[in-house]
Amino acid sequence: MNQSRLLLSLTAVFAGMTVLFLVLSFVFTPAMLVATALFGATTYALWFHATGKLQQQVYRQARTARSPPRQERGGFGAGPRQQWRGPRQERRQRQVRQPSRPNQSVTEAYQILGLNPGADADAVRKAYRKRVKETHPDTERGSEEAFKRVTEAYERLSNR
Repeated sequence: MNQSRLLLSLTAVFAGMTVLFLVLSFVFTPAMLVATALFGATTYALWFHATGKLQQQVYRQARTARSPPRQERGGFGAGPRQQWRGPRQERRQRQVRQPSRPNQSVTEAYQILGLNPGADADAVRKAYRKRVKETHPDTERGSEEAFKRVTEAYERLSNR
């Protein structure tokens, strides 16, 4: 069903109710003029929309309020592409690289975990879990540096 036909029929119903309220307000009480005014405003808005005049007015206002062409404005205000710097580039420049520690040897990894060289994978896993509980930064005696060393030692031994 065409929407404009539906809106026009609703407009006719509201117009009929407006006329009825107007007659009743003169017959019974003038206080009904408030309801008549509301129904009249609704009827006008529905008619304005159903006939397409609302859409024409919106398009007309949009055409007159257009901003200058995009070439004159420079896009969304970013300027030429060469001057624009993305958020990732700025983030990379702000980051300060910490010097990386040299890789641990296998014997150092065993010493950090408190194991004898040649321990099996199950012993390595158990020792790692124990040392992580001791050195985790969230515990009272833990430190971030020790935690990183223990984690690196476990990774070194588990990749063998």
